[in-house]
Amino acid sequence: MGRLFQALIFITLLLSGSVSANLVETVKQIKPSIVGIGVYTPTGQPKNQLYGSGFVIGDGSYVVTNSHVIDKELDASLLQELAVFTGKGRAAKVQLAELVANDEEHDIAILKMSGRALPAMTLANNDFRDEGSAIAFTGFPIGSVLGLYPVTHRGIIAAITPTIIPVDDSRQLSIAMLKRLRDPYLVYQLDATAYPGNSGSAMYDVKTGQVIGIINKVFVQESKETVISKPSGITYAIPVKYLHNLLKKNNIKI
Repeated sequence: MGRLFQALIFITLLLSGSVSANLVETVKQIKPSIVGIGVYTPTGQPKNQLYGSGFVIGDGSYVVTNSHVIDKELDASLLQELAVFTGKGRAAKVQLAELVANDEEHDIAILKMSGRALPAMTLANNDFRDEGSAIAFTGFPIGSVLGLYPVTHRGIIAAITPTIIPVDDSRQLSIAMLKRLRDPYLVYQLDATAYPGNSGSAMYDVKTGQVIGIINKVFVQESKETVISKPSGITYAIPVKYLHNLLKKNNIKI
């Protein structure tokens, strides 16, 4: 029994080391595609405001994020524009962007940025990944405070779950839940913690770097966990199939 236990420990450590090695190479591969999303105000102080994360796809000019990251109204009198922040730390650069496709139901937005193209991430196919699959995501948690330094978290897909949960009392229903009740859909629940600023981050396969979901810190939680007086802090991700649908609907080739 002791030898069996030792063998199991050895196999676990071996697999863990293999996953870590894969992730090291994958992070190097995908980091140039990770960007910050926010607003550029040429007459403001500060000029740059970071609201969330995003990632580059297609020909290197398209960027994906969450709809709620860019839902703030721009002030035309201040010449505000949507912006994609590239680079790292003090070397960060601003590339102006415009919204070209938006899916509020699934909280996905696609921007097209001006200026130089960036390395793009590869999207996985429409199939749902199995529970227990190893994943990682890279973005800018609390980026407005910590700055433009990409941070990677890893975990597993803990569950595939609907965006709403049944309630016993109609008074527990929020506006967000009522909207989702009309057409609930499945999302990934993760055994990994995202923070404000991670919204819009790419969730990817640790071995291949292919995007399998989009981290969603706020949107899903508002509808799924409204009945909880203190939100659980569980992290969710929107499956990449809904991004594929949005690209197809808007005839965006990648």
